[in-house]
Amino acid sequence: MKVLYFHQYFKTPRGAGGTRSYEMAQRLILAGHEVTMVCGSGSHSADTGVTGDFIHGRREGVVDGIYVIELELPYSNRHSFLRRTATFLRFALKSVWIALRRDYDVVFATTTPLTAGIPGIFAKWLRRKPFVFEVRDLWPELPKAMGVITNPLVLWAMGLLEWISYRSADRLIGLSPGIVDGIAARGIPHYRITLIPNGCDIEFLQNNVDPWSPDEVAPDDLLAVFTGAHGLANGLDAVLDAAAELKRRNRTDIKLLLIGDGMKKPDLQQRAAQEGLDKVIFHDPVPKQHLKGLLASADIGMQILANVPAFYYGTSPNKFFDYIATGLPVLNNYPGWLAGLIQDNDCGFAMPPDDPAAFADALEAAADNRGRLQEMGVNASALAKREFDRDLLGERFVEWLETAVG
Repeated sequence: MKVLYFHQYFKTPRGAGGTRSYEMAQRLILAGHEVTMVCGSGSHSADTGVTGDFIHGRREGVVDGIYVIELELPYSNRHSFLRRTATFLRFALKSVWIALRRDYDVVFATTTPLTAGIPGIFAKWLRRKPFVFEVRDLWPELPKAMGVITNPLVLWAMGLLEWISYRSADRLIGLSPGIVDGIAARGIPHYRITLIPNGCDIEFLQNNVDPWSPDEVAPDDLLAVFTGAHGLANGLDAVLDAAAELKRRNRTDIKLLLIGDGMKKPDLQQRAAQEGLDKVIFHDPVPKQHLKGLLASADIGMQILANVPAFYYGTSPNKFFDYIATGLPVLNNYPGWLAGLIQDNDCGFAMPPDDPAAFADALEAAADNRGRLQEMGVNASALAKREFDRDLLGERFVEWLETAVG
């Protein structure tokens, strides 16, 4: 079958960011299907893999067997809310034009943003094409809970778009238990919804690894790493709060490495400088091919989010699965399904939110008992292989799309 795949933030392993869509597209190709990926602009060509100049606002090419259509719509977490919204809408409109004209058997769209589902809606109702919708975050529930969007008219419009998207889709995928429940709560029958969480690219992350770490990290230091966006949702002030507590305890052997970018990064850097938190290290985003060397050198991965109850069961962060795929124990600072996984499988520390002392206690426990930390890492690796191997999840993904067409 021919799959028309919409993902505004599509990345290859040569770029910096999550690679779920790349990996799932590869599984479709291995199953004998054709994939056309429609995406927005990356920060550099390695993100999407397409090179050359844009012609009339787009450029195209084959990347590892995927036919990629990259629209000239750059995006950054540092852009204002209005600018990001305009980019979302422009991507949706250009995608609708592609969905109405291209030859395909099924259209697949993945959030965020919620507007990603718009081309699927048009394909379903105007061309009678099967539509599969993947929901990575519940919108407008999450931005409403965070207070990012408060305008009742905007919230109503987003709620309407969510309602139409779910009802237009022949099949839906939720990335966490809370997302599946949230879709069902909108009146969608469970037989049309499946859970396929983010997965672990075990073979990729464990092979051909060249370990490295920043110069500021000494061989005997405990290196705790966070990889991902530095936005409001990530709540990275919690890491700086813990760093301040460790400074009071005179623990100079624990380094906290924050890799990524986002609108909160300048504020975090300014605060760290003002408070003398020199054990917090900021680093630019790193391509996944290079990131695996850092994860191989780290001692623990930090899974951090703002204390918003909607996050507890409604997210499936890439970084958690990258951590356990490389055998890293995880320090998680909010309750929910990931905290339950950590506790049930003894593969890290599940901390209460907004508790710098408990955060610092966990880091000290990790630094002072490396043997115990190694046991947790073994358990993390076993969990990755047993429940979240990308190959297993990819098989379910392919079958789910095939049933939509069949």
